[in-house]
Amino acid sequence: MKIIHTGDWHIGKIVNEFSMIEDQEFILEQLIKVIEDERPDALIIAGDIYDRSIPPVEAVELLDRVFTKILVNLKTPILAIAGNHDSAERLSFGSSILTKNGLHIAGVFNKNVTKVILEDEHGPVNFYLIPYIDPRELKFFLQDDSISNHDDAMKKIIDGIKVDLNENEKNIMVTHGYVSYIKEENDEQTEEYIRAGLEISDSERPLSIGGTDIISAEYFSCFNYTALGHLHRPQKVKDDRIRYSGALLKYSLSEVEHKKSLTIINLDKDGQVSVELKELTPKRDMRVIKGPLEQLINPEVYKGTNVEDYIFAILTDEGELIDPISKLRAVYPNIMGLNRERLSNRDESRTSATLGYKSKSKLELFKEFYDSIAGKELSEEKLNIIEEIIETVEKKEGIK
Repeated sequence: MKIIHTGDWHIGKIVNEFSMIEDQEFILEQLIKVIEDERPDALIIAGDIYDRSIPPVEAVELLDRVFTKILVNLKTPILAIAGNHDSAERLSFGSSILTKNGLHIAGVFNKNVTKVILEDEHGPVNFYLIPYIDPRELKFFLQDDSISNHDDAMKKIIDGIKVDLNENEKNIMVTHGYVSYIKEENDEQTEEYIRAGLEISDSERPLSIGGTDIISAEYFSCFNYTALGHLHRPQKVKDDRIRYSGALLKYSLSEVEHKKSLTIINLDKDGQVSVELKELTPKRDMRVIKGPLEQLINPEVYKGTNVEDYIFAILTDEGELIDPISKLRAVYPNIMGLNRERLSNRDESRTSATLGYKSKSKLELFKEFYDSIAGKELSEEKLNIIEEIIETVEKKEGIK
C-alpha cells in the first residue's frame, strides 16, 4: 500500500502580518499533482488542517476546493485528524456523510477510537485516527484520575486499542503531539530548537509547560507505521516506522533551513516500511539575507534571486541608518523582519560598571562598552582615535 503522509497545513495562517493563503494554494496544487502522479491508496493529514479554531472564509473555501479535487477527481481517500490548532467540533461536522465519499475525519475524540479499514492487494490495512485531546479533557471524559499528562493520556488510549488489535494485519496510527524515545528533564540543557531529541520550530504552539507533553515512542511499537503531526520539520523518531511529515511551508525564521517535503510511505505485504521524501517548491521561499544595507539593495547582489521571497534581513552596518526598512522593502516587498548584527550578537545587557571598573582606565572601560554594544572589538585605528579624544578631554579638564 502506498500512502502520502502530510500534516500541519495551517490553512489561513498569517506570518508577520502576511497572509499565507496564496502560498498555501500554490503548495497544495503541488500536493494534488503528486497524488495524480503517484496514485496513492490514501492521503493522511496528521492534524492542524487550519491554523485557528475559527478559520477565515478563504481558508475554508481553499480546503473545500482541494478536498474536492482529491476525493472526487482523483478518487483518493483522505484520513485526517484534528490538531491542537483545529476546532475538533467544526472538523467533525458532517463527517458521517463525508465518510461515504472517502473523507474520514476524526475531530472530536471518541472513546471508541476511529478505525478506518482500507484494502490493498495483500489484505486489510487498519488506520487508527487519534485527534489531539488535552489530558485534562480525557481525564474528565474517561473519569480516570490516573491521567495527569500527555504521556498518561496516550498510554491509556493505546492500551484500549490493543485490546482488539490484530497484529497479524497491518496497522497504522495517525496522531498529533511530541513523541520521543528521550525523556526531557531539563529544557536548559538542550540546544536551540532541539527538545527531547526532536527538532522544533518557533511556529509550533506549546502543548503544555515543563515537559509534560512528551509522549513515549515505545507505546507505538505495535503499529507498522505511526504518522505524526505537530512538528514542522520532517524527521523520524529513531527509525522510519515513526515519522513527522513536517509542515508544507515555512512559517517562522527558525524554519529557513528546512527542506519541506511530502512523505511517501510504501507498506509491503509483510508490513515493512520504506520512505521517500518528495521535496516541495514554494511560490515564495523564506530566507535570511545579511550584509551592509547598500550592498543588499544593490542590483548586482540580488540579481538572479527571487526578490518576492519572504525575507529576514540582518544588517552589518556600524553607523546609524535612515529608514532602512523602507529601502529594503523597495527591493524586497515581502520583507518580514529586520535586525542589526550588533544587537543579535549581544549576549547580555552590560554597562561600563563591570567587575573591577574602579581600577580600569577610561580606555579599557570604553573598549568594554563598545564590545558590549557592537559585539566586536575596536579596530586599532578607532582605538587610537578614542585614546586621543580621552587625552584631549583630560587635558582640558585638568585631569592627571
